[in-house]
Amino acid sequence: MTRWLKTTLALLLAAPMAAALAQGATFPERDKPLRIVVPFAAGGGVDAAARLLGTQLQKQLGVTVLVENRAGGSGTIGGRAVQSAPADGQTLLFSAATHVLARQVLKASPYDPQTDFVPVARVGEAPLMLVIAPSKTQTRLADVLAAIRQQPDKWSAGIPAAGAPSHLATLLMAREGGLKLSFVPYKGTQPALMDVAGGHTDLVLDSMISLLPMAKAGKVRPIAITSVRRSTLAPEVPTFKEAGLPEFAYASWYGVWAPGGTPAARVTVLNSAVNAATAELARTGAWANLGISPVTENADQFKRFIARDVAQGAELLRSAGFQPE
Repeated sequence: MTRWLKTTLALLLAAPMAAALAQGATFPERDKPLRIVVPFAAGGGVDAAARLLGTQLQKQLGVTVLVENRAGGSGTIGGRAVQSAPADGQTLLFSAATHVLARQVLKASPYDPQTDFVPVARVGEAPLMLVIAPSKTQTRLADVLAAIRQQPDKWSAGIPAAGAPSHLATLLMAREGGLKLSFVPYKGTQPALMDVAGGHTDLVLDSMISLLPMAKAGKVRPIAITSVRRSTLAPEVPTFKEAGLPEFAYASWYGVWAPGGTPAARVTVLNSAVNAATAELARTGAWANLGISPVTENADQFKRFIARDVAQGAELLRSAGFQPE
């Protein structure tokens, strides 16, 4: 039965690719590389995921896959490089949920993420983790929430990036928990995390995989994660649902985009290839090592998911009185 299921999955993933190729799409081109642009610095979680995906695509497609880092501009430098690339499917953007809210967080976004790019595939979701300064005495989420409600002037939350999942999840936590928090903006996870470790900022809610090393080292105190179930990477950390906010769940996510105008047949080929790569990375445990739960869906499903995510994020930002930077 397991062998039959694997064979059936492989055929289902391969069928759209074969159909597109049968329509005359000589793609990907063997004599030129497939470029994956990451709009963040090397070494981070998004970069690590992109490189795993690139390596797997290279194996599957038999073409050279190059991963390039184009950091800066709140992710828009890398985004602009892909937007302005030829719409032939040979240049792709690999980014996180932050990408789709550029117009909501920037006064002068160089593009509209929903109209200037073609969604190719969403590859996975990852939980966020709430950590607090070690100088705080609370060890349970219920106690943290109670302390913030009692003395809101003594609690501040670090915001690693405007419009990022960390920002939106913190706003959602404040809304659902009935909290009044002071928000401290940072340029990235590491400076926010270091300030929490030093007691200069009281808490941060961000990517679990980014916060986990310092949490395991005892430099910050892990309180809860935003997934529906506990993570195998930190099984001792309860979920928000378990620990005091039964309706709260949130996930960061990662996806692949092509330049606007990329032919539909090529998007279909890319979607099938990325879905097959995602399935293999899940099978080998490579995704799990990054705290990522795999997602496989077609390009239209990804497009609809983005529309819902943007609507939710924009409403959270508006309700919090956020002003574009």
